[in-house]
Amino acid sequence: MAERFILVLDEGTTSTRAMLFTPAGECVGIVQKELEQHYPRAGWVEHDADEIWRYTLHCARTCVKKAGGAKQIIGIGITNQRETIVFWDKRTGEPLGPAIVWQDRRTASLCEGLKERGYEAMVQAKTGLLLDPYFSGSKIAWALESWPQLKEAGDNLAIGTIESWLVWKLTGGAHLSDASNASRTALMDIHQGDWSPDLLDLFGTPRSALPEITDCAGQFGETAPEHFGAPIPITGMAGDQQAAAIGQACLAPGDTKATYGTGAFVLTNTGTEAKASRNRLLTTIAWRLNNETSYALEGSVFVAGSLIKWLRDSLGLLVTADESEEMARSVPDNAGVVIVPALSGLGAPHWRPDARAAITGLSFAAHSAHIVRAALEAMAHQTHDLMTAFAADGAAWADLKIDGGMSANDWLAQDMADILNLQVERPGFVETTALGAAMLAAIGAGHYATLEEAATMREGVRTFEPAMDTKIRDARLTAWRKALDQVLD
Repeated sequence: MAERFILVLDEGTTSTRAMLFTPAGECVGIVQKELEQHYPRAGWVEHDADEIWRYTLHCARTCVKKAGGAKQIIGIGITNQRETIVFWDKRTGEPLGPAIVWQDRRTASLCEGLKERGYEAMVQAKTGLLLDPYFSGSKIAWALESWPQLKEAGDNLAIGTIESWLVWKLTGGAHLSDASNASRTALMDIHQGDWSPDLLDLFGTPRSALPEITDCAGQFGETAPEHFGAPIPITGMAGDQQAAAIGQACLAPGDTKATYGTGAFVLTNTGTEAKASRNRLLTTIAWRLNNETSYALEGSVFVAGSLIKWLRDSLGLLVTADESEEMARSVPDNAGVVIVPALSGLGAPHWRPDARAAITGLSFAAHSAHIVRAALEAMAHQTHDLMTAFAADGAAWADLKIDGGMSANDWLAQDMADILNLQVERPGFVETTALGAAMLAAIGAGHYATLEEAATMREGVRTFEPAMDTKIRDARLTAWRKALDQVLD
């Protein structure tokens, strides 16, 4: 019999991809379509949910054809931008408005009002999250108040994060959300494992509109035959950062990974303990398998790769993002330039949605290469802030596993090791989000029994050792803190 494959649907912020994996972990095909970003007002970020579906279907069909047909696919794994929320009509399966993206800040005043009324402690105790526009609950509350068509839909209203939207469309009506994604809505009690009545009341959300919460691997239904010529089982689902942690084999308490994509996200495995943060980190569900939940501490940075994209597309300092490494190497230092990339506010550990980006230290000595270098340096600076918060929460890092598109930059990986003063480890295949989804799908399809078995799908690694003089490191961090204080003030 011809070789069989796992199909991964990797729904990101700036693109949607379908990727074909062998059960041994080799990626043998990638099809990608760029997603249009919509910014109708300052601080608002939207996607066209129908475009996401159409592009996903196009990419998936191309991969299925490459595999030799639907019968050669043992399972589909889905991973996605987590807090982005979609509203649709159960009767038609059509969106009832734009998808509100995780970066969107329109609910900042709503969240601030709830904080002032004393609700953040309750939200954090039940969800592990803070009151911030980042999470889906306030987005849902805003949409239910602002878009009449949602009220008009009544009992036919469906609400879900991106994996939920894709499962509905692929199956023709299954309304599911895996526990890792559901834990990012601020509507789920992560200790009880289900939607919280108190949180549904707080955010005015009807339970009837929400999906059923499932494990991250299992039999979640089959695709409708018309999509790929024959049904394919959907067998794995996880939010992108949780999937990356799985792809990095962060399977034991203390294992830590950082993904550098549109944003930057650090997760430290805390095992079966939902460890509460005292330093404004997040407690989140890492994954749920066989109805057993594993947890993580998370630090979320809103702007990482999107900063390089902004330098390229809006300022014209780069032609391609890959040029950033060569430009950083072309100058001996940053010429005093420091960038605080608060283009979408500041995430952990500051949580300041009102913060705005700044470029400080400019002089006639600075030119485009210094600005690009300062942008890459900002990745290590922000990660250092997170490292400090994790250590204060009793979850100090022994080393750091990095992945995501930006991690392919050797200069950035070495700068990360230098500023953190830690060994940094990078896998040979940096798209670990997709790999983690493939591992879950392989478990759900019965090819592997456990994550430990599925971890054999991971490739070898390259390590970067710290080599920066202490005085230079201290000077960099001092300049960063000075610039950050200006932004926070």
